[in-house]
Amino acid sequence: MKLLIITQKVDMNDPVLGFFHRWIEEFSKHCEKIIVIALGVGEYHLPENVKVLSLGKEEFISSHSYYSHVIRRLVLIYRFYRYIWQERKNYDSVFVHMNQEYVLLGAKLWRLMGKKIMLWRNHPGGNLLTDLAVLLSGRVFCTSKYSYTAKFKKTEIVPVGIDMDLFKRRSEIKKLPNSILFLGRISPVKNTDLLIEALNLLNKENFSFNAAIIGDVADKDRKYCELIKNKIREYGLEKEMDFREAVTPKETPDLYNKYELFVNLTLTGSMDKTIFEAMACETLILTSNQSLKGFIDNVFIINENDVIRLASGIKEIISLSADKKAGLGIELRKFAVEDHSLAKLMKRILK
Repeated sequence: MKLLIITQKVDMNDPVLGFFHRWIEEFSKHCEKIIVIALGVGEYHLPENVKVLSLGKEEFISSHSYYSHVIRRLVLIYRFYRYIWQERKNYDSVFVHMNQEYVLLGAKLWRLMGKKIMLWRNHPGGNLLTDLAVLLSGRVFCTSKYSYTAKFKKTEIVPVGIDMDLFKRRSEIKKLPNSILFLGRISPVKNTDLLIEALNLLNKENFSFNAAIIGDVADKDRKYCELIKNKIREYGLEKEMDFREAVTPKETPDLYNKYELFVNLTLTGSMDKTIFEAMACETLILTSNQSLKGFIDNVFIINENDVIRLASGIKEIISLSADKKAGLGIELRKFAVEDHSLAKLMKRILK
């Protein structure tokens, strides 16, 4: 197969999207040739059969003027069409990752050229444009039955795609006692504030813990981040909290290995890959993602937006014996390896 991949960013050091660099590497093992078109490009080191093209987001200087916004979009669209046409002989299938807009823009031309279209979209929300993108795609992938696209007959529920060689237990890293990790964007959709409220309840009970919140903040979420920091000060949690910026994908396995419990409070539908990275490292988890019901022990799953249950769940898991924690960690990794490895994902997409 000769594959065209369209994605948001190719940058092995990006805290959020850096994982996709590893996906491209894995794709390259199974494809004769790969062309990658990305909205923006940073550092990358990919095999010789991979060619990376940037639409040039990194070239534009941020501006709020309508004129510059329009010019920027026209340039990006022009480059998109130029690339998919000039590389037309170098791919026979298209894999659009996350952004349905590229299917809407390119489907007519791809169909005329006889290219197969695959769409990856894993989000609980959607609209008529999403419906149209699905209609125009030959195959659609998501990882959760609660994803908006899961309702379509052509949609395939696939593994999350975790590099099990990178994310694994490292015995040389000792876990911090009573430690809690929250890793991801500081954003209302991640419900970071719920964790602070739960930790406040535990602190009032004199339950000992130390927690870390690690992640970047988008400009639109600056006020929300300040709210989180103000709550930490208001509740007197400064000594128990480590609040810092996101790290690169290569650094995250050490973090999972350092902490006893990983907490993820994103609403059901998105299936955050961080949940499975933590499990692959044999780190215990606590999540509000209902997609995992029936696959892992119920002790790891709480209801959405339930602060009291979140607090009790943290206390229950952290209070387990060392042997019990180790056994549960092994079970979580087994599930992650058997059902959500990157190797299994590639087989499903490229079959």
